[in-house]
Amino acid sequence: MLEFKATLVLLLCLVPGSLSISSQVPLAAQPWDADDYAKPRRKLQGRFLHITDMHPDPHYRVGASEKKACHRGKPKKGKRAAGYYGLSYSDCDAPLSLTNYTLDFLGREWADDIDFVIWTGDSARHDNDRKHPRTTSEIYGLNRAMAKKMEEVFARKGIPVVPTIGNNDVWPHNIMMPGPNGITSEFSSIWRAFVPFPAYQVFQRGGYFSVEVIPSSVAVISLNTMYFYDSNAAVGGCEHSEPQDPGNLHFDWLDVQLETFRSRKMQVWLTGHVPPSPRNYFPECYVRYVELSLRYQDTILGHLYGHMNMDHFFLLDANQLSRPRNMSSTSDNGISTLKQKKKELYKTLMQEFSDLPKYENLDHDNYGVVNVAPPVVPTYLPSFRIFTYNTTGEPYEPGHLGEDEQPGRTPRSMKDVAGPLCADEAYENTWRCKLTQPWHSSPRSPSRRNTLWTPLGYAQYYLPDLEGADEEHRPKFKLEYLTLPASTLHPPPDDAPESENETAMATSAGRKFDWPIPKRHLPRSLRNSTTTKSKKFAPYTLDDLTIPSWTGLAKRLGRNKGKLRQRFKEFMYMGGEPA
Repeated sequence: MLEFKATLVLLLCLVPGSLSISSQVPLAAQPWDADDYAKPRRKLQGRFLHITDMHPDPHYRVGASEKKACHRGKPKKGKRAAGYYGLSYSDCDAPLSLTNYTLDFLGREWADDIDFVIWTGDSARHDNDRKHPRTTSEIYGLNRAMAKKMEEVFARKGIPVVPTIGNNDVWPHNIMMPGPNGITSEFSSIWRAFVPFPAYQVFQRGGYFSVEVIPSSVAVISLNTMYFYDSNAAVGGCEHSEPQDPGNLHFDWLDVQLETFRSRKMQVWLTGHVPPSPRNYFPECYVRYVELSLRYQDTILGHLYGHMNMDHFFLLDANQLSRPRNMSSTSDNGISTLKQKKKELYKTLMQEFSDLPKYENLDHDNYGVVNVAPPVVPTYLPSFRIFTYNTTGEPYEPGHLGEDEQPGRTPRSMKDVAGPLCADEAYENTWRCKLTQPWHSSPRSPSRRNTLWTPLGYAQYYLPDLEGADEEHRPKFKLEYLTLPASTLHPPPDDAPESENETAMATSAGRKFDWPIPKRHLPRSLRNSTTTKSKKFAPYTLDDLTIPSWTGLAKRLGRNKGKLRQRFKEFMYMGGEPA
């Protein structure tokens, strides 16, 4: 324990003034006033950071054996030893040198180029060493130290940080009782610089909150996925017959949040730790998540998650809810189950993508897109994502029909989708057959076409050279890949035709070119040319991150068993094999 405290002090020493807590700008200060949200304090850059699963480990020891969780012992001959910045493609957690190096790098190189930070949980180590069992004091100590570091690197510079509770941020891991409880109380203190004052009462009850990261325009909703996660035996699983179940109370709150933001003509990112899928959520929690996602499709920009330690995306599909549910257990109750899941996930995704209807028959009202980011902890290789989004154009107004929309169209509801299932007694009293509110979707919304606040793409950076790195020879973050087409990375040539692309038109109209990725963050091969190695860094060439773009990529992956699918698999496991 003394060893842990000494290491924690070292981490805190890197945070000047770490014992004081300042309010986050532009978040509300106490006492709160609506005028605090009048306008952003910093010029918008059109980018934000998504970082997840840092898993700092104060017991990590350089030179230790992977079989001993990189805590002690020496590896057998021919086996790798724990490195100074971590052990890539391993089950070891992250040394504090890696978490500090990553956040210091982001503060130095990226803080001036982003508008907010989405931080999706797991800021304590795994419980993977019986000789060093986790304790609540260690878990909270690590979370407090990480929060102080995030505050110093981002919040004190006026950059909102939106954190999330992960399944390893609680003790025992995966288990969280209905709130208010000691966990929600502790995190109310740990995240005092991040949670707006008006959200405190709800947060102390449930561990979830919302933040207007761009006042009166864009919000981020931080969900407590512990109440949806099927490994949490302390909750009821959102059953319709249990309205006071913490998962149901959470969704009731989310419904009000989304309706309020929609009425204010705002856009929203949904974030959390455990991704919303039938593989992770209780069946009824999954139904409620999909229903709300499609009911407010015109308000939700996207869904950002972590937990899986694998780079991938998947679709929320209304058509899944018209089929009988799989009654077999999908619960992740152990390491062997989790490893099996990782091995099977790639095949499962390819099957789901190949089952999509032909493009001309695909109704985009039926879909949402979940992006799952890889972690900082070197399960494969440490990484983070920089998203870029559109800061130009007119705001979308819900309820106003565009030229391409049909007047008098009857909105669907969950009950319409579930249809015949509701005649079956097994479904009669489930959420599929009790949700009747109309869904809101529009091809003009920012999630469906490139307009104001639409996510345009992301750049993923990673540390590929952990082996041999030490205090004198530091690893370097490099661009792994872009979703953007390489042609959008630079201003178009002066002689480019105006109809070539939106960038060319904007530049010809006199608007300054907005670099999606600052030039200094591009590899040398892309700084002055976008053709030499564009396929290496930009294999997807998505025009934007709208639902039509993602479903288009999913269909290409589902039907193409060649290089594109191979690149997706390489990115998913960062060049390694399922851990």
